[in-house]
Amino acid sequence: MHTWHWHDWEGLPYLSCSLLRNWQHGFFTQQFWPRSPDELTKVLHPEASAYRLKQVHGNTVLTPREIATNLDAEDELALADGLMSEAPLQAVWVASADCTPVLIGDIKTGRVAALHAGWRGTAKKIVPQAIARMQAQGSQLADLRIAMGPAIAGEVYQVSVEVAAEIGASIIPHEDNQKIVQTLHDLPHSPLLADPEPGKVRVDVRRVNTLQMENLGISAEQIAIAPYCTYQTPDHFFSYRREQQKKVQWSGIVSVV
Repeated sequence: MHTWHWHDWEGLPYLSCSLLRNWQHGFFTQQFWPRSPDELTKVLHPEASAYRLKQVHGNTVLTPREIATNLDAEDELALADGLMSEAPLQAVWVASADCTPVLIGDIKTGRVAALHAGWRGTAKKIVPQAIARMQAQGSQLADLRIAMGPAIAGEVYQVSVEVAAEIGASIIPHEDNQKIVQTLHDLPHSPLLADPEPGKVRVDVRRVNTLQMENLGISAEQIAIAPYCTYQTPDHFFSYRREQQKKVQWSGIVSVV
């Protein structure tokens, strides 16, 4: 079982995961708001360079070098939802407020990735996309360690049957929405829970991401899921669904030498 640890930085709490012990990393809480990734990187590693994106709920994964060629003119940020390192001491960051922050490290190459996996990014397989890019850089599946941070839990995440089917199609290729949803319900440890409202279900997005990774051949021992729900932990985490405010918490990881 992977363990999660609370750290204290100048009286402010953030989380780390034993699975990513090789890397300086953190799933930061709302108490750090509105500090930027540049400031947060200094908490993890004062010599690392910070990289962030303008997140758009897609599945594009960029390297720091590619950021420069994909800038959005308005705010000087690249439009994407994943970052992967290409050199040591690169801190890659994603923001979330119910969506799943995913941090990945490769124990052999030292390279890392940070992904923003909301339901749309999950439906578009952002985690498998990132893993494929890491493999293209020389990573082996068995060397990857993946931690999914605090996100909205399945028991409180109500979505339409159509949305559930769109997410489910990422692991169950089928044209028929009802068949996808029924097949999801029938899975062991199903990512779907029933909802009393007609046309609605509850979905565990982190479980869907886990199933996507297991379909690639990644073992359960390589994956850790934070035991925290953003919606149900208001003391520590912003939740867009709870507050309807455009506030975020940051998650980041630093590549090693």
